[in-house]
Amino acid sequence: MTPERSERLTNVLNKRQPDLTVVLENVFDPHNISAVMRTCDAVGIQDIYILNNKIPPHKKWGEKSSSSAAKWLTIHQFTDAHECFAALRKLYQKIYTTHLSTDAVSLHELNLIESVALVFGNEHSGVSDEIIAMADGNFIIPQVGIIKSLNISVACAVSLYEAFRQKNNAGHYKTNRLEGKKLDSLKTSWGFIEE
Repeated sequence: MTPERSERLTNVLNKRQPDLTVVLENVFDPHNISAVMRTCDAVGIQDIYILNNKIPPHKKWGEKSSSSAAKWLTIHQFTDAHECFAALRKLYQKIYTTHLSTDAVSLHELNLIESVALVFGNEHSGVSDEIIAMADGNFIIPQVGIIKSLNISVACAVSLYEAFRQKNNAGHYKTNRLEGKKLDSLKTSWGFIEE
């Protein structure tokens, strides 16, 4: 590995945010998943959770839409909602779903500086009632148009850039937040050679 590449990858690892993740519930289109992965990489998310308990697990992602972001992320796939949430609860303080309901708050009211998992549902029916019941709350993306929904990859991008804004203002990107075994494991998988 060249010194330039090593420096670039180190800079990326130094900006990873271990307290922010995305959960995709039964998202059908692998291109949508890949577009989400690309956004996750862009804002410093390392871990992404994919729950397929109503559709078969995906075997591959849409390469064109991800620009191979998948190889830089840690992807956790689940076929059981309770197992997925048990894993999330070990790492994240709050889990919020995108769901239009009377108790939903605006995306801009969420505290995305704390440890948070954001759940996005599938293209047709959104987040399931089962997942909504297990989450800590619902949020909506403010809109003023006739159509009250966005494509999942767009909704995810808007939400993650709000998280990016809040975390950047709080200085989260100024310090290395990955450490220990997690950092060492990523360095190994990314091809770092210790000198």
